[in-house]
Amino acid sequence: MLGPVILAASRSDRMRRLISAVPVTKQVVDRFIPGETVADIVPIIEDLTAKGLELTMDVVGEDITTPEQATAARDAYLALIDHLKGLELGEKVEMSVKLSMFGQALDGGHELALANVRPVVEAAAAIGTTVTLDAEDHTTLDSMFAIHEELRKDFPQTGCVIQAYLFRTEADARRLAESGSRVRLVKGAYKEPAEVAYQQKHEIDKAYVRILRILMEGEGYPMIGSHDPRLIAIAQELAHKAGRKLDEYEFQMLYGIRGEEHLRLAAEGHRMRVYTAYGTDWYGYFMRRLAEKPANLRFFLRSMVSKG
Repeated sequence: MLGPVILAASRSDRMRRLISAVPVTKQVVDRFIPGETVADIVPIIEDLTAKGLELTMDVVGEDITTPEQATAARDAYLALIDHLKGLELGEKVEMSVKLSMFGQALDGGHELALANVRPVVEAAAAIGTTVTLDAEDHTTLDSMFAIHEELRKDFPQTGCVIQAYLFRTEADARRLAESGSRVRLVKGAYKEPAEVAYQQKHEIDKAYVRILRILMEGEGYPMIGSHDPRLIAIAQELAHKAGRKLDEYEFQMLYGIRGEEHLRLAAEGHRMRVYTAYGTDWYGYFMRRLAEKPANLRFFLRSMVSKG
């Protein structure tokens, strides 16, 4: 399987240098990451929202090694919120954050990440929107869920992400569905050991459906993070059976993948949110997109052959 190999490459400085040096790489990266600065991304936000889509914004970058870098990540999100304030889009544009960017892996990282992310959540609430805490590898999740619970005391709209391939996730979904929180369900994109996660696609798909049923039948707000047409159809069926209205759940897909499907779902009245990343530290994010879907890797390789 190529996925684990690509994920390993995403942590390699040597591979980062090699891939970044290929002239065509930037052209392909632009498919998934449409800008490096807030100024770059504002026209994208305006274009997508004008088409009836919603967004969740991600400032890319995860390898934080100092508290100063974590503070800089916080400030990057605060700068984004400052720009969003002028657009007056409210909850149509939310934010997704990885707590690793806020210092979670450093000494005293749990407290540091909470201290850094809280001002971002506060600022988002002040302009009528919210923040979702992205899930990372399984060793970080207890900390992420604890921070999520703490933030929801003052900002109950704060969301979190759960990953279908982890054995623990059905229990997490039951707990979160009962609490009425906003929960994005994804398959999972990190290399996890067989002791904690399903390894086969059919097992992950089955788990995804089981967990999605829990969320749809619960009291929370499900966010379906998938590009899989079959899972999208199943989500619609489960929502109908649970008696949910179209504004009581939403679909989420990545910028640059299945754009026509984004517009189709929005045209049918569904809430369709596009996960849109930007920033200069794009390598790790880009490599995970290649690992998640073979078609993305084929797209990259064809581009290298035709334009490299």
